[in-house]
Amino acid sequence: MTSTYLGSRLQVGGAVGVYVHKAPHFHLPDDDTVPLIMIMIGPGTGIAPFHAFLQDREARGVTAENWLFFGDQHAANDYFYKDALEAWDANGHLNTLSLAWSRDTDHKCYVQHLIELDGAAFFAWLDRGAAIYVCGDALRMAADVDAAIHRVVAEYEKLDADAAKAYLDALRKAHRYQRDVY
Repeated sequence: MTSTYLGSRLQVGGAVGVYVHKAPHFHLPDDDTVPLIMIMIGPGTGIAPFHAFLQDREARGVTAENWLFFGDQHAANDYFYKDALEAWDANGHLNTLSLAWSRDTDHKCYVQHLIELDGAAFFAWLDRGAAIYVCGDALRMAADVDAAIHRVVAEYEKLDADAAKAYLDALRKAHRYQRDVY
Protein backbone atom coordinates (compact mmCIF):
# COMPACT_ATOMS: atom_id res chain seq x y z
CA MET A 1 0.00 0.00 0.00
CA THR A 2 2.73 2.47 0.86
CA SER A 3 4.58 1.84 -2.39
CA THR A 4 1.41 2.41 -4.39
CA TYR A 5 0.68 5.58 -2.47
CA LEU A 6 4.19 6.98 -2.90
CA GLY A 7 4.56 5.83 -6.50
CA SER A 8 1.14 6.60 -7.96
CA ARG A 9 -1.09 8.64 -5.72
CA LEU A 10 1.12 11.19 -4.00
CA GLN A 11 1.29 14.32 -6.10
CA VAL A 12 4.65 15.93 -6.87
CA GLY A 13 5.35 18.36 -4.04
CA GLY A 14 2.91 16.54 -1.72
CA ALA A 15 3.75 15.88 1.91
CA VAL A 16 3.97 12.59 3.76
CA GLY A 17 3.83 12.29 7.53
CA VAL A 18 6.43 10.00 9.03
CA TYR A 19 6.54 8.49 12.50
CA VAL A 20 10.04 7.61 13.70
CA HIS A 21 10.19 4.74 16.15
CA LYS A 22 13.54 4.67 17.91
CA ALA A 23 15.05 1.43 19.13
CA PRO A 24 18.28 2.59 20.80
CA HIS A 25 19.39 -0.88 21.91
CA PHE A 26 18.64 -2.63 18.62
CA HIS A 27 21.99 -2.48 16.83
CA LEU A 28 25.16 -4.38 16.21
CA PRO A 29 27.82 -4.05 18.89
CA ASP A 30 30.27 -1.19 18.37
CA ASP A 31 33.26 -3.40 19.16
CA ASP A 32 34.51 -5.26 16.08
CA THR A 33 37.24 -7.05 18.00
CA VAL A 34 34.79 -9.71 19.22
CA PRO A 35 32.98 -11.40 16.34
CA LEU A 36 29.28 -11.71 17.10
CA ILE A 37 27.47 -14.87 16.08
CA MET A 38 24.09 -13.55 14.99
CA ILE A 39 20.64 -15.12 14.63
CA MET A 40 18.24 -12.71 12.90
CA ILE A 41 14.49 -13.31 12.80
CA GLY A 42 12.60 -10.85 10.62
CA PRO A 43 9.59 -11.93 8.62
CA GLY A 44 7.88 -9.44 6.31
CA THR A 45 9.22 -5.91 6.55
CA GLY A 46 11.13 -7.00 9.67
CA ILE A 47 13.86 -8.04 7.22
CA ALA A 48 14.96 -4.42 6.61
CA PRO A 49 17.39 -3.96 9.53
CA PHE A 50 18.93 -7.37 8.90
CA HIS A 51 19.64 -6.51 5.29
CA ALA A 52 21.46 -3.45 6.66
CA PHE A 53 23.25 -5.50 9.35
CA LEU A 54 24.49 -7.97 6.73
CA GLN A 55 25.58 -5.19 4.36
CA ASP A 56 27.46 -3.52 7.20
CA ARG A 57 29.19 -6.72 8.27
CA GLU A 58 30.15 -7.52 4.69
CA ALA A 59 31.55 -4.01 4.11
CA ARG A 60 33.63 -4.21 7.31
CA GLY A 61 34.84 -7.74 6.56
CA VAL A 62 33.26 -9.26 9.68
CA THR A 63 33.45 -13.03 9.25
CA ALA A 64 31.31 -14.14 12.19
CA GLU A 65 28.42 -16.52 11.57
CA ASN A 66 25.03 -15.24 10.41
CA TRP A 67 21.70 -17.08 10.41
CA LEU A 68 18.60 -15.42 9.00
CA PHE A 69 15.00 -16.52 9.44
CA PHE A 70 12.79 -14.74 6.92
CA GLY A 71 9.44 -15.32 5.34
CA ASP A 72 6.14 -13.87 4.29
CA GLN A 73 3.06 -15.09 2.48
CA HIS A 74 4.34 -15.87 -1.04
CA ALA A 75 7.91 -16.32 -2.25
CA ALA A 76 7.03 -15.02 -5.72
CA ASN A 77 5.87 -11.61 -4.46
CA ASP A 78 7.21 -11.20 -0.93
CA TYR A 79 10.84 -12.34 -1.09
CA PHE A 80 12.36 -8.96 -0.21
CA TYR A 81 16.08 -8.60 -0.99
CA LYS A 82 16.02 -11.99 -2.71
CA ASP A 83 19.10 -11.40 -4.88
CA ALA A 84 21.22 -10.12 -1.99
CA LEU A 85 20.12 -12.85 0.42
CA GLU A 86 20.74 -15.64 -2.08
CA ALA A 87 24.14 -14.19 -3.00
CA TRP A 88 25.11 -14.03 0.69
CA ASP A 89 23.84 -17.58 1.16
CA ALA A 90 25.89 -18.76 -1.83
CA ASN A 91 29.11 -16.99 -0.82
CA GLY A 92 28.90 -18.00 2.84
CA HIS A 93 28.26 -14.55 4.34
CA LEU A 94 24.94 -16.05 5.43
CA ASN A 95 25.73 -19.42 6.98
CA THR A 96 22.08 -20.40 7.14
CA LEU A 97 19.06 -18.93 5.37
CA SER A 98 15.77 -20.32 6.70
CA LEU A 99 12.75 -19.32 4.61
CA ALA A 100 9.06 -19.69 5.50
CA TRP A 101 6.31 -19.00 2.95
CA SER A 102 3.01 -19.24 4.77
CA ARG A 103 0.65 -19.34 1.78
CA ASP A 104 2.68 -21.31 -0.76
CA THR A 105 1.67 -24.72 0.62
CA ASP A 106 -1.40 -26.25 2.21
CA HIS A 107 0.36 -26.23 5.58
CA LYS A 108 1.15 -22.73 6.85
CA CYS A 109 4.82 -22.43 7.72
CA TYR A 110 6.06 -19.49 9.77
CA VAL A 111 9.52 -18.57 11.05
CA GLN A 112 8.70 -19.87 14.54
CA HIS A 113 8.06 -23.32 13.02
CA LEU A 114 11.52 -23.27 11.44
CA ILE A 115 13.12 -22.25 14.75
CA GLU A 116 11.63 -25.32 16.40
CA LEU A 117 12.33 -27.57 13.41
CA ASP A 118 16.02 -26.59 13.62
CA GLY A 119 15.92 -26.38 17.42
CA ALA A 120 19.08 -28.38 18.05
CA ALA A 121 21.14 -26.18 15.74
CA PHE A 122 19.45 -23.02 17.04
CA PHE A 123 20.33 -23.94 20.61
CA ALA A 124 23.88 -24.94 19.60
CA TRP A 125 24.36 -21.44 18.18
CA LEU A 126 23.06 -19.92 21.45
CA ASP A 127 25.36 -22.20 23.41
CA ARG A 128 28.31 -20.86 21.39
CA GLY A 129 27.39 -17.27 22.23
CA ALA A 130 25.00 -16.20 19.47
CA ALA A 131 22.87 -13.10 19.87
CA ILE A 132 19.23 -13.17 18.76
CA TYR A 133 17.66 -10.21 16.99
CA VAL A 134 13.91 -10.16 16.28
CA CYS A 135 12.21 -7.48 14.19
CA GLY A 136 8.65 -7.13 12.89
CA ASP A 137 5.05 -7.59 13.90
CA ALA A 138 4.45 -7.24 17.65
CA LEU A 139 0.90 -8.57 17.67
CA ARG A 140 1.44 -12.15 16.57
CA MET A 141 4.90 -12.90 15.23
CA ALA A 142 6.95 -11.60 18.16
CA ALA A 143 4.98 -13.56 20.76
CA ASP A 144 5.00 -16.74 18.64
CA VAL A 145 8.74 -16.46 18.00
CA ASP A 146 9.43 -15.81 21.69
CA ALA A 147 7.36 -18.87 22.66
CA ALA A 148 9.23 -21.02 20.11
CA ILE A 149 12.60 -19.85 21.45
CA HIS A 150 11.45 -20.61 25.01
CA ARG A 151 10.47 -24.15 23.95
CA VAL A 152 13.80 -24.71 22.18
CA VAL A 153 15.78 -23.52 25.20
CA ALA A 154 13.68 -25.65 27.55
CA GLU A 155 14.06 -28.75 25.39
CA TYR A 156 17.76 -28.55 24.57
CA GLU A 157 18.97 -27.13 27.88
CA LYS A 158 16.57 -29.50 29.68
CA LEU A 159 14.88 -26.74 31.68
CA ASP A 160 11.38 -26.24 33.00
CA ALA A 161 9.39 -23.21 31.79
CA ASP A 162 10.54 -20.94 34.64
CA ALA A 163 14.20 -21.82 34.14
CA ALA A 164 13.90 -21.30 30.36
CA LYS A 165 12.41 -17.86 31.05
CA ALA A 166 15.32 -17.06 33.38
CA TYR A 167 17.78 -18.24 30.68
CA LEU A 168 16.23 -15.85 28.13
CA ASP A 169 16.03 -13.03 30.69
CA ALA A 170 19.77 -13.43 31.18
CA LEU A 171 20.28 -13.20 27.40
CA ARG A 172 18.21 -9.99 27.34
CA LYS A 173 20.22 -8.51 30.19
CA ALA A 174 23.45 -9.34 28.32
CA HIS A 175 21.99 -7.74 25.13
CA ARG A 176 22.04 -11.13 23.41
CA TYR A 177 18.26 -11.16 22.85
CA GLN A 178 17.09 -7.91 21.30
CA ARG A 179 13.72 -7.09 19.78
CA ASP A 180 12.42 -4.24 17.67
CA VAL A 181 8.74 -5.09 17.33
CA TYR A 182 5.97 -2.75 16.32
